[in-house]
Amino acid sequence: MITWLARLNDTGVTHTYRRQSEANAALAADLRQAKWVRVFASRGNELTRDSFVELWNRRAGTVRVKILLPDALSAPDSWLFQREQEVGEHDLAFRAGLLGRQVQANLDYLRAHVGDRPEVEVRLYDFPHLARIIATDRIAYLTVYSAREHGRNSPCVVFQNPSPMYDFCLRIFDLAWSRASAADLAQDS
Repeated sequence: MITWLARLNDTGVTHTYRRQSEANAALAADLRQAKWVRVFASRGNELTRDSFVELWNRRAGTVRVKILLPDALSAPDSWLFQREQEVGEHDLAFRAGLLGRQVQANLDYLRAHVGDRPEVEVRLYDFPHLARIIATDRIAYLTVYSAREHGRNSPCVVFQNPSPMYDFCLRIFDLAWSRASAADLAQDS
């Protein structure tokens, strides 16, 4: 019903999911068709899951990918530290740098899988981040984070290109990208 109403008012909503995890199969299908991909994540776990496997296995140079992850080595007053405290209120495992170590592990995964591919760029940010964005040339997935839930349990809304909300998602990504610093994906020798 929400999707049908959204089509009537031209917001560009093509689908809604009660939980981000319910969108994974559709996300994988959209990534298979993508000409380019943008990811703005708070941890990057999805980059290591089935929805991205085919993207990483595609022939080098076929899809340009830009990824934004939080700077795991940033100061104690960083966004990542604040988010860890927020998540730690409902999940006691998130204390003492766990979120930063998870981001670092996901960077290590990217180094191993795509570190030698120039079409994959990763930048690190310290920027308020209250939603995950995964966008392609055709569609944008927006998962709005709750202070009381993990992202995977948060609602996900999908917007088509062209639409005002698709453009808004790209605008947020571009702003964060312009203020982020390059991550070194080169593998250690």
